[in-house]
Amino acid sequence: MKIESKEKLVEIIKLARGSMSQRAFGKLLGVSATAVQLWEKGVNVPDTDYLVKIAARAGYTLQELITCLNGEPIQEISDINLILRQIKYMPLSQVAEIVRAAADRLATVAETSEDEAKAS
Repeated sequence: MKIESKEKLVEIIKLARGSMSQRAFGKLLGVSATAVQLWEKGVNVPDTDYLVKIAARAGYTLQELITCLNGEPIQEISDINLILRQIKYMPLSQVAEIVRAAADRLATVAETSEDEAKAS
């Protein structure tokens, strides 16, 4: 694997791990924290089964990940599709934060609409 590809893979692994510890991420994937550490240092490359899980957590398909690692452009996907992909693999605490933010936004829009209706 080329140096650029390894560096990109390291970035994607860290993106997939997010704020999780290496131990928690490893447990989620079914590997040791040491394995995750070695992946993030670029010493080892995850097996295909783990690449599938890492790609999904980062918001990619395995094919998109491989395309990216080969230095080719990934077909553009909409922001909403990327967000929806990532939500599938987020910890529930982060999903709850997103839901609260969306509820707050909808409440604000509803209040603004009511105020505008009253003013008319």
